[in-house]
Amino acid sequence: MVMVLLVGVFGFHNLTGLSWVDAFYMTIITVTTVGFTEVGPMNADAKIFTIFLIIFSVFIFAFAISVVTEYILSRNSLQILKKRKVKNKISSLSNHVIVCGYGRNGMQAAERLIAYKRPFVVIERDKDVIEKYENEVLFVEGDANEDEVLLAAGVERAQYLITALPDDASNLFVVLSARQLNKGLFIISRASLTTSQKKLELAGANKVIMPDKIGGDHMASLVVIPDLITFMDKLSVEGEHTTNLEEVAIEDFDGDGECNSLRDLNLRRKTGCTIIGYIEPNGNYIINPEADMPLEPKSKVIVLGRPEQIRKLNEMFHLK
Repeated sequence: MVMVLLVGVFGFHNLTGLSWVDAFYMTIITVTTVGFTEVGPMNADAKIFTIFLIIFSVFIFAFAISVVTEYILSRNSLQILKKRKVKNKISSLSNHVIVCGYGRNGMQAAERLIAYKRPFVVIERDKDVIEKYENEVLFVEGDANEDEVLLAAGVERAQYLITALPDDASNLFVVLSARQLNKGLFIISRASLTTSQKKLELAGANKVIMPDKIGGDHMASLVVIPDLITFMDKLSVEGEHTTNLEEVAIEDFDGDGECNSLRDLNLRRKTGCTIIGYIEPNGNYIINPEADMPLEPKSKVIVLGRPEQIRKLNEMFHLK
């Protein structure tokens, strides 16, 4: 386009003797096909030059417009296709996890879910955050307090919801909205103030986590019982290749013969793992249970082992 303008200005200036301003004016009205009256007499050479200038400029300017238009439409179409693809993925999810807020706590929760290959959706309203991590995480853009946004994230089909917003009032509204939309949803909420914990539980949160309190307790414990805390930190639960702890439902052992007690499971001999905890159907936790403890339906066991022992356990009983 610049070359056409330069050729037109120099051509009119040299062929007709017009001033640079008049030559530029003639070039503009020619390439834009406006059709104003010429500013000076046109000889035969100038007329032939004008004919070719019009032909070339029409094609070049039309091509330039098509390129710009295609660029704008392709960007819009690409965003539409991305949103449609994400929407289809979310629609196919069930029993998934919804994470509200992709800040420090939300990002840590997402990393742990990725390590365990658990499907999840993140609700975030910051477009910059979404654009930065959209290739790693499924995002729903919007405010988690709005029912439409929760429904877009599949809250009716979800199994868990983690609300990790920095404001306790926002978390409270999310818990209220989510509980109304899905009565069976297991809701985990973040809280900053001790006074907010009871309110969040009354609103429908199953668990309330206070990251600041946990961090303070952990630091103080490193002073009082440093070796024990360091050992506990070594009990990683980050992913399938570094896991030392595993939670297994009793029903997962049904295919291994008759199992009426922990002794019948005999996990120590089969896999090398040790049972360190038992969770009764009513949610009661028993630490270091006896070998003769009877197994009840819908109960769970907590096992401890090295990563290779945990992998052997998962492979033996076909655990997900």
